[in-house]
Amino acid sequence: MPNAGITGWGKCLPPAILSNDDIATFLDTSDEWIASRTGIRERRVAHVSLGDMAHVAASRALACAGLEGKDIELIVFGSTTFDDQCPNMASGLQARLGADGCAAMDVNTACTSFLYSLSTATAMIRSGVVRSALVVGAELISPYLDWQDRNVAVLFGDGAAAVVLQATDRDEGLLLEKLGCYGASREILRIHGMGGAYVNRGLIYGDTSWQFEGQEIFKKAVMGMGEACEDVLRRAGLNPGDIDLVVPHQANLRIIESVARRANLPTDRVYINVQRYGNMSAATVPVALCEALEEGRVKPGATLLMPAFGGGLTFCAHLVRWGERCTPLGESPVMLPDHDRSALEIVRGHMAAKGVRRV
Repeated sequence: MPNAGITGWGKCLPPAILSNDDIATFLDTSDEWIASRTGIRERRVAHVSLGDMAHVAASRALACAGLEGKDIELIVFGSTTFDDQCPNMASGLQARLGADGCAAMDVNTACTSFLYSLSTATAMIRSGVVRSALVVGAELISPYLDWQDRNVAVLFGDGAAAVVLQATDRDEGLLLEKLGCYGASREILRIHGMGGAYVNRGLIYGDTSWQFEGQEIFKKAVMGMGEACEDVLRRAGLNPGDIDLVVPHQANLRIIESVARRANLPTDRVYINVQRYGNMSAATVPVALCEALEEGRVKPGATLLMPAFGGGLTFCAHLVRWGERCTPLGESPVMLPDHDRSALEIVRGHMAAKGVRRV
């Protein structure tokens, strides 16, 4: 049975940066208040669609692997904030990449969507259904945020990243995973105004309010990710010290630190970039992986641990062995279009479109 090695990776981060000080111009908050509670200093706000960001990230991942769209047999697109529900996002990406005829599906498990998608694509390669796959984790959250709710407005950002999987006989790729969900707790993180439940019910789709019970989310996140990490380490016969790098979901610095303590993971081996991007939901883990590679934090043969949690409340942990190559084979010319608005201007545009009174 073949393994599914990661042979390509690429990210796309919109250039417009929204700082904590920017948010303080329309919310009663401050840089100190946000950073001390979340670890976040800034986040990105997109001037383009989700599909645009995913196209750039995917093109870079393919170039990194030395492949073209026609070489891909499967696209799995992990996200919560789709441009369209029907047709799916993966089919649009297939068309833009020239991956004619390949299988294409979306996966929505909120912030764990990329890792659940990684499990899905790996299983299809292992079972012989396909021999190559593109796995995307991308979110365009800013248009859906309730920018008047301080509990959520400070947390999230936009971004995308992708990896290429290829069948291999080498002992690399996804080794073990633990997938789970606390379905009974799904109401503690709910976005009202997204989905069929709100159609023709007196609400405008996308004009959202967030049910976000922070303390309960924190408890479930730490428990779920901590137990999932312990589970995969036990089944792999590894100790926490055997992990070369932890690449966790970047939701909140306090959550990351608490998971590391619970699972006895060495803090100096935990990769953190939440301060730069905030919570990009499905994009956080693959973006962090790309940046860890760029910074030389991932070495050939490294053992990586990737835990995450998301709405649902889903949770998971993935144990990955890296291959021999840590540098791209090529570069993609695909870029985002230019923009002439600041992040704050884009956000104020979202607020105005929803009829929100500016403070």
